[in-house]
Amino acid sequence: MDPKVVADTLWVLITAMLVFFMNLGFACVETGFCRSKNAVNILSKNFIVFAISTIGFWILGFGLMFGNGSSLWGAEGLWFLGGADNSPATADAYKGAYASLNWTGVPLLAKFFFQLVFAGTAATIVSGAVAERIKYFSFIVFSLVLTAVIYPVIGHWIWGGGWLASKGFLDFAGSTQVHSIGGWAALTGILVLGPRIGKYNKDGSANAIPGHNLALGLIGCFVLWLGWFGFNPGSTMAADVDAISRICITTNTAAAFAMVTSTLTSVLLIGKPDLGMTINGCLAGLVAITAPCAFVSVGSSAIIGAIAGVLVVLAVIGFDKVKVDDPVGATSVHLVNGIFGTLCVGLFAESQWMPNKASGLFFGGGWTQFSTQLLGVLAVGATVFVVSLVAWLLIKAVMGLRVSVQEEIEGLDIGEHGNSAYPDFVVRKSLPMSGSMMTAAEPARR
Repeated sequence: MDPKVVADTLWVLITAMLVFFMNLGFACVETGFCRSKNAVNILSKNFIVFAISTIGFWILGFGLMFGNGSSLWGAEGLWFLGGADNSPATADAYKGAYASLNWTGVPLLAKFFFQLVFAGTAATIVSGAVAERIKYFSFIVFSLVLTAVIYPVIGHWIWGGGWLASKGFLDFAGSTQVHSIGGWAALTGILVLGPRIGKYNKDGSANAIPGHNLALGLIGCFVLWLGWFGFNPGSTMAADVDAISRICITTNTAAAFAMVTSTLTSVLLIGKPDLGMTINGCLAGLVAITAPCAFVSVGSSAIIGAIAGVLVVLAVIGFDKVKVDDPVGATSVHLVNGIFGTLCVGLFAESQWMPNKASGLFFGGGWTQFSTQLLGVLAVGATVFVVSLVAWLLIKAVMGLRVSVQEEIEGLDIGEHGNSAYPDFVVRKSLPMSGSMMTAAEPARR
């Protein structure tokens, strides 16, 4: 076998495993940023969502996304593991159902696994945004819809040779395809669910509902940061030493600068270097650099990261002011900075890393690429928002969406799962009282 195919395949599979490991990072961040009485529920959602993603993407999603078809969706290879296109691992052999993946010569199953872990990542983004008040099985149903239909159809537009790809839209590793899709789906879920009990007072002011374990949140951030070195460089789907080296550095640089600027912005606007803002700042930088990581210089990645760190803090505060209750800041990190990162391709990209493409606005390429990027942002945003809204409303009508007031007050761990993450500790429940919060201790449930 060709040594290059072997090296490329190992690279793709190892980076895919790193992206798979990001599920642990999301589980830790979301659990740490929420209250202890909901820890089992959040861990369980993040655990099972990859299983749901695997099933949905295998049965339908992969074919819709990469199968040959129209400019809107794939129509071939929908039952992919049933035998569609089991060609040898050579670059020119894939002339079957998935022509849009012919550009990389790794085996088809390696391509499937790499794309699967990306689909699973989009679903985990939603989990944190709707945490602490959504029914467990309602979330599972939405995750199946997202990974089997919504994510793949948009993916066909961008990565499957669809209409956005034909217009020159670029999203190297998924600022739009993964993070914005997850962010739009999360935002619609928040709007349909409404805020948590006690989050907002009658006068519109917000009450802080601190997470129970920032150490767990920080561990999760480190896991995600590590996973991003699979997420972005792995999207080359080839062991191209020059490209993966540069992408690793642009990815890391953006995260570092975003951490610093988010911390400084937190000091200026809140008065303290809030650790939660620093964690989300790091993630915001990583999200923002995901689309342009292969197309920009290290210096440009520093600027992108620095701006992302400011944006995420402003977004967290802004969403709170309009009563969009996102317990973990997922919309601020993934939606806002997914949009920003996508537009950065049209601003900072350089033609030396984009064959047959013009540079971005800041490097003499004019408005052409930026206009294309903006078109993609608007088209994807409008489509995912509307389709997700319909899906959430249908789920609400058929099986209900929000847990009862009693379950929300006592915690979803007891109401939804019948157990507790911390059975030896005192459980605290939050009760609404005159528009404010009151806490009362009760004996631990064993």
